[in-house]
Amino acid sequence: MKLKNMYECMGISSGVFAYGQKTEEELEERFTEIDETAEYNQLKVLHAMQKCRVSDIHFASTSGYGYNDLGRDTLEEVYAETFHAQAALVRPQITCGTHALAIALSANLRPGDELLAVSGKPYDTLEEVIGIRPSRGSLAEYGVTYRQVDLLPDDRFNLAGVREAMNERTKLIHIQRSKGYQTRRTLSVAEIGEIIAYVKSINPEVICMVDNCYGEFVERTEPTDVGADLCVGSLIKNPGGGLAPTGGYIVGKEACVENCACRLTSPGLGKEVGATMGVMQSFYQGFFLAPTVTAGALKGAVFAANIYERLGFDVLPDGKESRHDIIQAITFGKPEGVIEFCKGIQAAAPVDSFAEPSPAPMPGYDSDVIMAAGAFVQGSSIELSADGPIKPPFAVYFQGGLTWEHAKFGILMSLQKLVDAQIAKLPSGF
Repeated sequence: MKLKNMYECMGISSGVFAYGQKTEEELEERFTEIDETAEYNQLKVLHAMQKCRVSDIHFASTSGYGYNDLGRDTLEEVYAETFHAQAALVRPQITCGTHALAIALSANLRPGDELLAVSGKPYDTLEEVIGIRPSRGSLAEYGVTYRQVDLLPDDRFNLAGVREAMNERTKLIHIQRSKGYQTRRTLSVAEIGEIIAYVKSINPEVICMVDNCYGEFVERTEPTDVGADLCVGSLIKNPGGGLAPTGGYIVGKEACVENCACRLTSPGLGKEVGATMGVMQSFYQGFFLAPTVTAGALKGAVFAANIYERLGFDVLPDGKESRHDIIQAITFGKPEGVIEFCKGIQAAAPVDSFAEPSPAPMPGYDSDVIMAAGAFVQGSSIELSADGPIKPPFAVYFQGGLTWEHAKFGILMSLQKLVDAQIAKLPSGF
């Protein structure tokens, strides 16, 4: 059976298929660059695993207290080596990216300290962690104050604003690499390095923490390569490679990471406890595959940008600019566009493809949110997924795809749904 016929059997019209094929052909050079970065990062991970002498004994399960868990301790050495950091905390007990960030913040801030966000408003779920939206157990309840410096209109750091906002109580700087539910540029590692250097020139003792979610292995360097004291992320995003069933990571300066360990477990216990309960092989293997999986997702994001930009929709990043995370934002201007797009992503899933997503309230968000993710791991956004708040400007955020081929099919299915609903129209000739 020809490829075109197979796509038609899967619900993709000949016009949508032809439009997709033409777009893919024009991206050959871009895809080669992505593959070269993946190859570099694959060697970087492999080098770390070899240097840390990973063995099959490290895949063994532990229970109870998890004392002397060789697999856990060695995996943390692998992460630290890969990220060129002093120490790492990589645990299944870290439930998600928000939890990892909450640990890092609460572990390194004390009553009377001030948290300063220099990349604008943090991701929605951090608002309650910080206390921007009042919530039980927030940092605000413990006497930690918060200030924010928005990015400039061109999405560059507001250096003058940062200098003015910093004071004697400023203890920790928050930098969010990815855009979250905002239509702004993702920050490059180089830009992150510049703001860290600037902050350190004002006060070398300030802790610089980077929310690295969705950015791992997109570039050849990570924020810890450019001075970040803490770098935080989720294992059900890029570094888990689609195999990690849960978990999160924190890498950086040894003292800061040890503070995080004492917050995750208990003062006096720190990194010494925490059973791994059979997940170590998935954590190791997922990390090994992560550069290649991330490359597939990145190709999908570039493909989506070009598909929708050429149809007249606002996309961020655009089809040509450099990439610093795997997320692609597409603005439809009306809720129906977001909903139909998500229906297409869900219909392309290997799991629950028969389900139809619809907007609903979600914990941690201030509006209804629609989420499409027929994933092997619940909520995994390195797998093919899309989501967005149902509020202006009605943008959808697409990410993931364990393989490029699956990401491609998902994007074409999203377009098919929009064409069928007469929200998008193919160019003449298709």
